[in-house]
Amino acid sequence: MSASAPSFPDPGLPDGELAVALAQGAGGVLRGLRAEVDAAGGAFVAGELKDAGDAASQSWLAAALAHARPADAVLSEEAADSAARLTADRVWIIDPLDGTREFAERAGDGARWRDDFAVHVALWDRGVARSDRLAAGAVGLPARDAVLSTVTTDAGPRRAGDTATDTDTDTDAVLAGRRPLRLAASRSRPPQFVRDLAARADVELVPMGSAGVKVVSVVDGTADAYVHAGGQYEWDSAAPVAVALAAGLECTRLDGTPLEYNRQDPWLPDLFVSHPAVAAHLRAALTEVGVDIKEGAQP
Repeated sequence: MSASAPSFPDPGLPDGELAVALAQGAGGVLRGLRAEVDAAGGAFVAGELKDAGDAASQSWLAAALAHARPADAVLSEEAADSAARLTADRVWIIDPLDGTREFAERAGDGARWRDDFAVHVALWDRGVARSDRLAAGAVGLPARDAVLSTVTTDAGPRRAGDTATDTDTDTDAVLAGRRPLRLAASRSRPPQFVRDLAARADVELVPMGSAGVKVVSVVDGTADAYVHAGGQYEWDSAAPVAVALAAGLECTRLDGTPLEYNRQDPWLPDLFVSHPAVAAHLRAALTEVGVDIKEGAQP
């Protein structure tokens, strides 16, 4: 590790606090790479910066987890999978850089870096009674200097170093038709069913980057829901779903069946995250635009 790399978290931290510290540390690594680009004059090759971000964040997180939880297994986008996790009692599911495109891209005016990328850190624990078995999670938003996590206060999930998030999205106004349902969506390539929803007067798209950013936008009230039907890996959603569940949101498969993690095949076909008050409203809209959401309909 470089001399400027963040120090590793204290192994004595509880799992939820450790997830926060890991997300913060990896975020510091990613911010450091951007700072190096700026210090060198600002020129960069997007592909090279993406690769550097993936590699540097993965390297720091792997070393930090080996330091803090050496007995636990790890499932990561940027590391070789191991069958040992299938029999492990505890598995950290991580995405060192969710939204590589946004990480290596400046905003429209070219002066500012994009801020809609994330770091995902989740803990799967066999002892958790729910089907997802997610015991802790944190989604770091390094460019916003924020972390949303399952570490809660009475008011709900906490931004590390900040006040509790507000999940009140004025859903009564949606159900009464006074405002459209805000749906988090890809800013560059929303799928056809999302475009079909956007054609309705009662749905408004909120474009943004990574999957983690989309899910936590429902947690913080920027959006009312996020639906994905094109397939993702477990590391794309585990940490965001853990945070969303802690916030009291509805998180299921598209057909309403429960989410499961640490499966032999880590590919998840679809995801449905919604403020519970508008979940039925959204499912009805999905059916009306031709999406098959019958239980068991998804592979």
